[in-house]
Order: sequence, then structure tokens, then C-alpha cells
Amino acid sequence: MSGKAYELGLMVGRFQTLHAGHIDMIETALKVSDKVGIFVGSAQESGTAKNPFSYELRKEMLERIFGERIIVKPLPDIGVGNNSRWGDYVLKMTRESFGRLPDVVVSGKESRRSTWYDGEDGENIAELLVPKRISISATEMREFLTEDREDEWKRYADERLHPMYEKLREAMLIAKDNMESASI
Repeated sequence: MSGKAYELGLMVGRFQTLHAGHIDMIETALKVSDKVGIFVGSAQESGTAKNPFSYELRKEMLERIFGERIIVKPLPDIGVGNNSRWGDYVLKMTRESFGRLPDVVVSGKESRRSTWYDGEDGENIAELLVPKRISISATEMREFLTEDREDEWKRYADERLHPMYEKLREAMLIAKDNMESASI
């Protein structure tokens, strides 16, 4: 252990697409945790307006920026929405993927997350809610790609992702009219 407050930090996100706000949260998790596990949610979904990018592409984006400082794993949806059953599922998957429960869950300050870890397993897990310090959303980032607003997209995308612009834009254009989604 390096002397950080937590041994295992956990984050869950769809990262459709990865942006400066996500990066800020991950950097926060890295400051307080020896190891940071990141679950890419809706991992089974791609090719839709809401979830245009495959799990593999989202993992590539995360690893381009954070390399070996993070461990990225898929987290398919289970169709229950954001509630304690979802939290139990996340913790079960954490145990399976990382061999233990997390010490801290790092997330954005969203009220729907307040009931995720209400079960017995969640009792001893700290929650670090990171305030939104950068005003951007993945929805806006997808709009920038669809509308070919590259300068605006680059403003909120890490420079290591800039070479991926055309690849991401192409995937977004293919997916933009597909409103079907199994994702919650």
C-alpha cells in the first residue's frame, strides 16, 4: 500500500464519450486510491444514438489516457435501473473482477446513486462524490461529433484522444439515428 486513503477505488460510467469531466473524476480517484477499477457500463451495447461506441473503443480511450494506472472491465446492464439491486450487482461484479469489494466508490454527485450501495455489502464502503467542476456532458460531446464541431469536441477531450476524432465521429454518424437501446 502506498499510503493513500484507500486500497481499491471503483468507478462506474458509460463513457459515451470520455470527456474532461470524467477525467477529473478519475484523477480524483487516483489521488485517493492505490488501485482504481473502472467498470464501463452498458458494455454490451453499441451502435445506438445513446451508446454509439463499443466497450472495446471506450476501454481504448480510457487506457490511452490512464494506461496501467487503472483497470478497465466491462459491466453489462441487467435491466433493473439505478437502485439497490444495481448496487448489489456492481459489488458482486467487483468481487468477481477484483477479488474483493472496493474501499471507496467515486462518482458524480447524482441523487440516483444515493441508494446504490444500501445493502449489507455496502455498509463499509466509502462514497466520494465529486462535484461537477467542468460543465460538459457526454450528450454534448456526441452532438459535437455528429455536427462536426471538432474544435468544441477537442476543448473537452484529452489531447491523447484527438487522433481518434474521425474514428469516433464515424461511429457516431453510423449510430445517430438508431434510437433502440437496451441500456437503462
